[in-house]
Amino acid sequence: MAAALHAVVIHEAGDLRIDPIAEPVPAPDEAVIGIVYGGICGSDLHYWKHGAAGESILRAPMVLGHEVVGVVRRAAADGSGPWEGARVAVHPATPAQEHVRHPIDRPNIAGGGYLGSAARFPHRDGAFAHRVAMPTRMLRTLPEGIDLQEAALIEPASVAWHAVNRIGDVSDLSALVVGCGPIGLLAVAVLRARGARHITAVDLHERPLRIARELGADVVLQQPDAADVAAIDADVVIESSGSPQGLDTAIRGAARGGVVAMVGLLPSGPQPVQVALAIARELDLLGSFRFNDEIDEVIAALADGTLRIAPVISHVKRWRSAADAFAIAADPTVSSKVLLQFGKA
Repeated sequence: MAAALHAVVIHEAGDLRIDPIAEPVPAPDEAVIGIVYGGICGSDLHYWKHGAAGESILRAPMVLGHEVVGVVRRAAADGSGPWEGARVAVHPATPAQEHVRHPIDRPNIAGGGYLGSAARFPHRDGAFAHRVAMPTRMLRTLPEGIDLQEAALIEPASVAWHAVNRIGDVSDLSALVVGCGPIGLLAVAVLRARGARHITAVDLHERPLRIARELGADVVLQQPDAADVAAIDADVVIESSGSPQGLDTAIRGAARGGVVAMVGLLPSGPQPVQVALAIARELDLLGSFRFNDEIDEVIAALADGTLRIAPVISHVKRWRSAADAFAIAADPTVSSKVLLQFGKA
């Protein structure tokens, strides 16, 4: 008898369970993926802690997880997509079904679905499970040589890569990264890979700053004062803390005429922002939300060794220890990216 399948399911705030699930039944254009690793994202933590991620409010039990990699266990019946046995990363976005006016080259802001998201109802289950059926358009075959644990960071690294794409060419520019959670750390790695001349990283805690150094930050500052922030004078800034204080640091640390890419999701509602200073310095404040095809650029950069991101991984826990893994992931003083392991390659 085949072993029962299980998934990591959030029922309500504080109620995370390991639930049995049925064997997936794929549509003709879907492959069955044996999930090997899944990274715990900030949105997963928000659903666990608060029953909501921003304005996406949990209304029914939902399988979590969108940062996943695995192996094709059954290829799609229609012949599309990768072959059985291929190692794959997953692009978790689903194109919007209804028309929302947006630039054609930026479908990430069109309001489509996302794995493990409560933005719509019924919710879109995620992929923290042993086996899941995935449309082949979501799958990216991994070249040989990319470690599968490191590949579990491809989705969040694509978020960081998209933020740099929003800024443009960063080669030979000075950069500031505010907030060294997983996305901030990956932003440091991407900026280094993309040729930034000098990178400063800022965080509240000492541990993530050590990792930022390992990933290529030239200067790290723990809770800098106003004078230290003003002295940074960075050409480009990535704000990844998702806090008003972090955005304040980003604006104050930017050079006149500089660019600030806002990746961290601030709480809903009005926020205190140094708009007058941004105007006086003619700063460009750019929103940056998820990503588009940057996942392919990230995979290529990992394959040729341009991008190095493995130091961001701090813990790997078996799926049965999901509750412990979530608690670890919620504490930035002891962890950065925590992976759940569901199977073997």
